[in-house]
Amino acid sequence: MPFSNVSQLLLRNTDYLKAKAPLLINMPADNLTNELAAINPYSIVTIFNNNFQNHHLASDLSPTAQTHFGAYYHNTAIKHDLVIMQFPKSKKELFLNLAMLSHCCLPECRILIVGENKGGIKSLAKLAKKQFTYCEKLDSARHCILFEAGFQPESKPFDIEDWFHYYSLNVAQTEIKIAALPGVFSQEKLDVGTSILLNNFHPELTGKMLDFGCGAGVIGAFYGMRHPVLDITMADVSALALVSAQKTMELNNLCATIMATDSLSEISGQYQNVISNPPFHQGIKTHYAATESFLAGIAKHMTNNAQITIVANSFLNYPPIMEKHIGKTVKLHQEQGFSLYQAIMNKK
Repeated sequence: MPFSNVSQLLLRNTDYLKAKAPLLINMPADNLTNELAAINPYSIVTIFNNNFQNHHLASDLSPTAQTHFGAYYHNTAIKHDLVIMQFPKSKKELFLNLAMLSHCCLPECRILIVGENKGGIKSLAKLAKKQFTYCEKLDSARHCILFEAGFQPESKPFDIEDWFHYYSLNVAQTEIKIAALPGVFSQEKLDVGTSILLNNFHPELTGKMLDFGCGAGVIGAFYGMRHPVLDITMADVSALALVSAQKTMELNNLCATIMATDSLSEISGQYQNVISNPPFHQGIKTHYAATESFLAGIAKHMTNNAQITIVANSFLNYPPIMEKHIGKTVKLHQEQGFSLYQAIMNKK
């Protein structure tokens, strides 16, 4: 597998990669781990991901490494002397990642943080000065920057409960409480697309419902409140999202099956209702491809005459995919650059 740009930058600086117990946090799934093991032949290499897809790829690519998946790293068996971390999109997620290291790093632990220029890493030294004893730029190439920082342990033990952001919604005369961790979609407030979906789609729902790409659990909680008999499954690739969705359901006294999945990899069973604001971020091809894969494959998990309803940016050409793989597709509503599409499963 080709090396990502951030991995190529790291491998230009092998002197900084020597360690007895290195920990990789949310790094791209490529052969960096194997190269790291070659540089440190007697080391224990540990990989942590909060992304289910990257977790499985890392497990397959690096069978000798210890791999962990979750909302936060809480392995107490090893004390690390080196942490290699990819700069996250969410600055609050950066602080969460640094805070969770308090229990598992040696006092002399070095932290290497690498990221793309366009992702905001240039501001690292100023942004996280309270979290580091020092922060120095080591190298830049491939439109990426590599920093080294000294570890500054948090004064109190890490507790994931401290990182939830709570807010309440009143949508279509339905009150729901939301809990969201850093880096989760709709972490601060309800996004426009989901708002359009919830305000304009009020059918009578029964049976099993799948909330695909559930994020903080807004969609599942909304329809769960309105239709208590629904059997709801909430799925996402992000462990941060799944823990948030679980907390959201608990706040609203609701129950759901919460599951990690890479597109439809872990989805089973048959659903009468599929409702989604599917994952998409303009300019990031993998997210677009994940939604296309979901729409092309979801039919085998839908009962005859089941309905799938999604909200998406209007410029995305999803209706032909739905028409081809599911059935007749209609546009229910369009507003503020978003469209609400629905297809009825037609098993010939």
